[in-house]
Amino acid sequence: MKKRLERALLAAGAVVFAMTFASVAKVEAKEQVAMLSSFAANMAVGANTAVPLGYAQFCAQNPADCAGTTGRGGKVALTEANFAQLRKINDEINERIQPMTDLDHYGEVERWAYPDDGYGDCEDYVLLKRRTLIELGWPADTLLVTVVRDRKGDGHAVLTVVTDRGDLVLDNQEAAIVLWHETGYRFVKRQAQDDNNRWVSLGDVLAPLTVGRY
Repeated sequence: MKKRLERALLAAGAVVFAMTFASVAKVEAKEQVAMLSSFAANMAVGANTAVPLGYAQFCAQNPADCAGTTGRGGKVALTEANFAQLRKINDEINERIQPMTDLDHYGEVERWAYPDDGYGDCEDYVLLKRRTLIELGWPADTLLVTVVRDRKGDGHAVLTVVTDRGDLVLDNQEAAIVLWHETGYRFVKRQAQDDNNRWVSLGDVLAPLTVGRY
């Protein structure tokens, strides 16, 4: 009887903990969404520019994943629920994939690929996040592979999510999901919303030859 009571108390405690954790996560998501400002939060895109070589090679090997979108460049209406989903996917993939350079991984300076073996560098994280979110129903034309210069000036890739609260950045080097202008990065180019096989300039920043140390 005593053991049965102890097990019941432990089970009840686990339920309370789970409910409390879920409530805290919901409050955090609500606060973060409320804090996002739409002021100058969506990037201004420029003229067409060169497609990154690594992306072109990836598409040659994965044509089904590079079918051009026919979207009209919309924005996701950001809610507590879908922001929490973004954060969950970002955290899970960042934790699951271990960083490794293309040179160490493949013996090549640059290769864009899905990190199916558990290892990859920045663009590999981005490709997996994008594929996962599309499978969950997110519009492909709001999930854009983006090339930046990081705080050290190195080439880096992130996933931009176009929302009505601004362009959010999912990054393997940072846990937090923030607006693009809060990253400290210099934005170079990204996929065009109306055709993901076309790339557009995001500034006068010289494009890096490669986009990933990790």
